[in-house]
Amino acid sequence: MAMPDFQHSDDCCANTDILQMLKRKKEPVRVLFVCLGNICRSPAAEEIFRRIIESRGLAGRFEIDSAGLYAGHAGELPDRRMRLHAFQRGYNLTHHSRPVRERDFEDFDLILSMDDSNYSRLRAFAPTLEAEAKIRRTTDFCRHHPGIDHVPDPYYDGAEGFERVLDILEDACAGLADSLTPDAE
Repeated sequence: MAMPDFQHSDDCCANTDILQMLKRKKEPVRVLFVCLGNICRSPAAEEIFRRIIESRGLAGRFEIDSAGLYAGHAGELPDRRMRLHAFQRGYNLTHHSRPVRERDFEDFDLILSMDDSNYSRLRAFAPTLEAEAKIRRTTDFCRHHPGIDHVPDPYYDGAEGFERVLDILEDACAGLADSLTPDAE
C-alpha cells in the first residue's frame, strides 16, 4: 500500500493517515530526527523524544535515532553548548553524529526534518515516493508554538538560541508522542 504524500500544515494532526497506521503498528515505530550536522537539533530531539516516551512507559514501542545531512561531524558528540543547555533540563546527549544513509528511508517509519532546507534535501534524497512520504517537519507536531514552521539552527546563536530550540523541541516531541500513542485522541 502506497503511503500518502504529505504537505506542510500548521495543523499538527493534518495528514494523519501515516500516524494512524503507526499507532496500530505491532512492532516498534522507528523515528529518525534529521538536521544539518547532527550535532545540535536532531540529537536533542532524539533524547527529548526518548525521555518523553520512557516517562509514558512506552520505551519498547519506539526506536529512535538521529542523523545529519552533512557528514563533516560524523562520530562527534553533540555541540558542547547544546549538551550543556540540555543537561540543565535533565537531558544527557550522548549520540555520536552520523550522516543520513539511503537505507534510513527503508529502516525508519517516520523521518523528521528540522527546517525547510533539511526537508527539501531529504525529499530529493528519498529513493522512492513511498520513502518520500515518510518525511515530515518536526514542527508539524508543535502545539504551543503557533506560527513556528522550523526549528532554528542555534549553532551561531548564543544561549538564548539553544534554549529556544529546546523549548520548540520539547513541544514538538510531546505532540509527536501524543500523535503516535494509541491512547492519543
